[in-house]
Amino acid sequence: MDERYDAQVLERKWQGRWESENLFRVSEAPGRPKYYLLEMFPYPSGNIHMGHVRNYTIGDVVARYKRMRGLNVLHPMGWDAFGMPAENAAIANRTHPARWTYANIDNMRSQLKRLGFSYDWRREVATCRPEYYRWEQWLFLRMYEKGLAFRKESYVNWCDPCQTVLANEQVEAGMCWRCGKPVRQKKLWQWFFRITRYAEDLLLYCDQLPGWPEKVITMQKNWIGKSLGAEIRFPLENGDGEIPVFTTRHDTVFGATFMCLAPEHPLVPKLCQGTPQEAEVLAFVERISHQDRSAKAVESYEKEGVFVGACCLNPMTGRRMPIYTANFALMEYGTGAVMSVPAHDQRDFEFAKRYDLPIVVVVQPAGSELDPGAMDAAYAGEGIMVNSGAFNGLPNREAQEAIAAHLETNRLGRRTVSFRLRDWGISRQRYWGAPIPIIHCERCGIVAVPAADLPVVLPEDADLLEGGQSPLPTLDRFVRAVCPTCGSTEAKRETDTMDTFVESSWYFERFCSPDCHTGMFDPAAVDYWMPVDQYIGGVEHAILHLLYSRFYTRVLQDEGLVSFKEPFTRLLTQGMVCKETIACEEHGFLFPTDAHAEGGARFCGQCRRPVVVGRVEKMSKSKKNVIDPNTLLERYGADTTRLFCLFAAPPERDLEWSEQGVEGGFRFLNRVWRLAADWMPVAASAQPYAGRLRDLDEPLQGLYRKTHETIRKVTRDIEERFHFNTAISAVMELFNAMALLDGKNPGPAGAGVMRLAIESLTLMLAPIVPHIAEELWAALGNTQSILLASWPGWSEDAIERDEVLIVVQVNGKLRSRITAGIDADDEAVKQMALADENVRKFVQDRTVRKVIVVKNKLVNLVV
Repeated sequence: MDERYDAQVLERKWQGRWESENLFRVSEAPGRPKYYLLEMFPYPSGNIHMGHVRNYTIGDVVARYKRMRGLNVLHPMGWDAFGMPAENAAIANRTHPARWTYANIDNMRSQLKRLGFSYDWRREVATCRPEYYRWEQWLFLRMYEKGLAFRKESYVNWCDPCQTVLANEQVEAGMCWRCGKPVRQKKLWQWFFRITRYAEDLLLYCDQLPGWPEKVITMQKNWIGKSLGAEIRFPLENGDGEIPVFTTRHDTVFGATFMCLAPEHPLVPKLCQGTPQEAEVLAFVERISHQDRSAKAVESYEKEGVFVGACCLNPMTGRRMPIYTANFALMEYGTGAVMSVPAHDQRDFEFAKRYDLPIVVVVQPAGSELDPGAMDAAYAGEGIMVNSGAFNGLPNREAQEAIAAHLETNRLGRRTVSFRLRDWGISRQRYWGAPIPIIHCERCGIVAVPAADLPVVLPEDADLLEGGQSPLPTLDRFVRAVCPTCGSTEAKRETDTMDTFVESSWYFERFCSPDCHTGMFDPAAVDYWMPVDQYIGGVEHAILHLLYSRFYTRVLQDEGLVSFKEPFTRLLTQGMVCKETIACEEHGFLFPTDAHAEGGARFCGQCRRPVVVGRVEKMSKSKKNVIDPNTLLERYGADTTRLFCLFAAPPERDLEWSEQGVEGGFRFLNRVWRLAADWMPVAASAQPYAGRLRDLDEPLQGLYRKTHETIRKVTRDIEERFHFNTAISAVMELFNAMALLDGKNPGPAGAGVMRLAIESLTLMLAPIVPHIAEELWAALGNTQSILLASWPGWSEDAIERDEVLIVVQVNGKLRSRITAGIDADDEAVKQMALADENVRKFVQDRTVRKVIVVKNKLVNLVV
């Protein structure tokens, strides 16, 4: 092997060989255990960034490791190519989304290959291809037949900059998840998936995902948001209908003195129509539509509302209740109507105080009596029922059940369950997405496109309109359609496209048989590979992609297409890659390369002014605290880049960028290379030592033991915890032990022990830094790729020690270390500790009151 480590040369060499020998290709092998490793596929909206590199490096280590453990590993890659990320990037770069997307796919594929990832590229899918989205259109039709896909007019989350609707899960603190701009409420006809039909099952199975992080499970549970309570019907005063209300506090219904409707509630415009309040109500609704309507934001608002000009009746008391539209009432909770009980709900209390509305106490705390006129806050605790007719004197929790029974007996309401989860709005008023396979006919209404006519192809030669608006509604050749039912030539095609999260809700099944032309996937292939054994991606998808995928898989199961409910057995949410920001007073945020260091200070490369170094935060293009992976690949190579991403932090923690850390990784690989080159003339012709530990002299005995200890440590760290950082640290310790061995005249035993150490170190590094590992493996005389080699095993006999190092403390503080026989009894260890010279200096003439011995580990003397 060459004396000098040249990463660029050997990485090109081995990547070429992997590709020419099709080493990453995989197929079903019935009877052989499989392992499906998948990282969340990327949006092809630009170059890959360090977050991609870290995510995919973690996945590649696991895939390579599992393959060396004998499993049949599926490790595919593709592109989440439709949707706003790609379209917005194309608009910003003044190009067409199709051209932008396909060019980026080619570029990003090249970058991923350069990092040495072991993807089976035969299975590559791009969700913007008709052969892909044809099948989600097919499933849409099946869902439409069963009422799982439906259209309705409703208030939706609307992003003006993105010119599209957002699902509730895509609104973050009142802002668009993509552009970060405020979201408002807008009334539109929209297509929805009835995810609420599966709410109970989705919640139930949250407790059957032991391989998922507790944080993600909690986020999904909270988003589904199950509440037990009652639905109570409040008749309108004019007799024209009623207002259903969901409440978990039906014990307080006798204290309901007014009604609040969400500004988006469909009754608001109807009730105020023709009243003196109409203009004020509609102005209020419009103003509120521009506010952040998330539950967290609404909670912080000052409570305000407007009387809508109508009243309803309390079904239990007959009280006339004025109806308001209020900013704190949310359409996403319950029915969008709140029976307001100001004595026992703080929001209602604040509202009642502001608008001088009556307060009626119906739950008195034990041992005291509430005076409505003197209350300065609502009482939400438990107590005894008062002012509640036949239920007076009951504990309020007991009264809940009695009132629920009364409501049902008298047909005034019913016990029920409410979920926070709302149906998934999938309509997007954007161009770059999968067309919804629906035709609108004036005679026949909504008509499904026949399955035989799929796919409904998105015209990729259409140009975007001003402001990025979709050209589809104006494109006659797309819009004009023949009604499949009556044959009318005046029918019009649906011009909304599907939410990009539809595509990502089943791509993992498509990877099992990407060339299947007879259905969404080959059932036999899916039966073999699915579910995904290990899924890796960001926690930001906890209530978006991950929840939608769980729902979509249940739909597939109900269609008889899959036999499982949960698509991902284990989930790893990796941390972010972070770096300090750098800003100039004149030029704002700077890229790291735009700030120059001189004499310990940093200056803006454009104006020479001093820069401000900000806090360490997630790498982002907007703040320019990014590192281009290409720069690392050109300077250090793929192996060093991979090593840094794995060594700097455990995968679930944030990784802080460090130039010194990258340099350290590069130096380590060079040291490994030089040591291997020095020993290779001897080690390559030797056989790995396989004798007994006691037959070796020191230091060979120590290195032999260290080799086996390291194999055990690294195996457990990867297999049980994915703690690659501690695994790499253990390999570095083994390397340091190897470097102490004198190679001038090692003898047969020395050559055999070093051969074993080099071979083991190389195998353990193979999943982490595969290119240098391949070269070392070949230098050892192996002709096959190291990817085809077996993971090394360890011998417990080689790890056993006759003596152990024991820590000695005095009053809990480390004072010395002693060596004792592994079978020494506690009394003998105690006497050795007392006799130790360092220990005696700290004990002196004081009485030893207590001795604590932890066998083979620790002695603590209490004086």
